[in-house]
Amino acid sequence: MNIGIVGLGLIGGSLARSIRQSTDNKVYGYDKKDSVVLKAQVFKAIDAELTPEILPTCDMVIIALYPEDTVSFVTRNKDKFKKGCIVLDTCGVKKCVCEPLFEVAKENGFTFIGAHPMAGIEFSGFDASRNTLFEDASMIIVPTPYITIDEMREVKQLFTKIGFSHFEITDADKHDKVIAVTSQLAHVVSSAYVKSPTAPMYKGFSAGSFKDMTRVARLNEKMWTELFFDNKENLINEIDGMIERLKEYSDALKNDDRDGLCELLRQGREVKISLD
Repeated sequence: MNIGIVGLGLIGGSLARSIRQSTDNKVYGYDKKDSVVLKAQVFKAIDAELTPEILPTCDMVIIALYPEDTVSFVTRNKDKFKKGCIVLDTCGVKKCVCEPLFEVAKENGFTFIGAHPMAGIEFSGFDASRNTLFEDASMIIVPTPYITIDEMREVKQLFTKIGFSHFEITDADKHDKVIAVTSQLAHVVSSAYVKSPTAPMYKGFSAGSFKDMTRVARLNEKMWTELFFDNKENLINEIDGMIERLKEYSDALKNDDRDGLCELLRQGREVKISLD
């Protein structure tokens, strides 16, 4: 099968590396930077560049761009995809991508599937990509209502071969609601946490918790700004809820309420245990 990958950053580059290493599919890659495409070829992450001539020959196309760019690329090339082609995105939000592209795909004879690989590191770009990024990772799938069993099987088989061990099938609304807390809120909290005036003095005073809490503060601010605004209502609810919960801890300290603070900590411990 011919697989095209649009965007060769961390996720796209890792997908290219993984697919080419673990399958016998032909992998074609495109990136807005010619130097990245060349580097991907040198490191054998792709077989060749994904050109306008090759795009119509692809059986599957994976779009690894920001949400707005994803919608733009698919819409702009809607009449170039092979009939029956499976087109997937890898965006961290789904409603703003899936709603318009499900219709575009239906009208133009290809299948669009929302996909969100739950894997990543705090670095970005092709240089950070790796063929082991998706080992034992979870893949969230938001399928079009018109998808066939064979198409779902094809997608699952490909992602299983490159390391994914768990699949969640959901809709765009649920995806965006849950991801607001499991991913987006974590990035907001990490970004705010590291801004403490005391933070620069952490060396020698942390057994790892400071690094764990601040790891994802090393983010790509342009990408995450777009993701946050694309899911702002869900994220605002989570941020406001976090502020209210933090105030309970602050109030307990201000009021010398040891029993109250102990109870808050007990509740948090038990919630963590139940989640695990």
